Amino acid sequence: MIDGQRRQAFRTLAADLDRIDREVYAEFAKDPLDPIIGLGDPDCRIGFFGRDPGKDEVRHGMPFIGAGGQKVRRELFARLEGGEMAAFEQSLKIGEHFFWANTVPYKPLGNKAWSMKAKKAFQPLMAALLVDAWHGSDMITLGREAFLWFAILQPRETRQALEAFWAQEDRFETFVEAELQLADGRRKTFRLHPLPHPSPLNATWYGRFPGLLARRLEQLGVARDTLTVSSG
Repeated sequence: MIDGQRRQAFRTLAADLDRIDREVYAEFAKDPLDPIIGLGDPDCRIGFFGRDPGKDEVRHGMPFIGAGGQKVRRELFARLEGGEMAAFEQSLKIGEHFFWANTVPYKPLGNKAWSMKAKKAFQPLMAALLVDAWHGSDMITLGREAFLWFAILQPRETRQALEAFWAQEDRFETFVEAELQLADGRRKTFRLHPLPHPSPLNATWYGRFPGLLARRLEQLGVARDTLTVSSG
């Protein structure tokens, strides 16, 4: 969970967002200004970075819990526990071993990606969170929006490098390093391991996603005794 001061900073910024899906928040009696940020143990070695929350994320108040998130969590369960994940509670438990975050932690109307203006507005808060609240550096990004977020408000060379990497045919099999610079001069280098977005609407990659994620987890050596920074 994020601290009160950081949470208030998100709430203040969200007050000016005009595309929050307030109807869905009202349906589940949720505060539309409260950010949906999962985070996790700061020492989790592997992180997941997605685009934005959906309806199920609003319902449960945590990210990566809807259809796409469950697809991710099923592969994590198979890797760490073996067999098929059979209960929703198991998906929550397996997620405790990883770090979770999104570009903008609010559900947009129509599940349409947030505008670049919105992403730029929230980038300083999200970037500081990744630098301050997580000790890991291996980030599995889901979809183009999440991957290229690491170029927002960064030097031009960073965006050029990430766009060139995304154009590679082997982008879902290799990784690239990207330095995230904060306004105060602090910086941190991440190893980005991109994957396609696990949405059923992504017909090109949806069926292949489980295999791609399984290979990523194999490449990263994900196992019960390598889940934290100190053990990895």
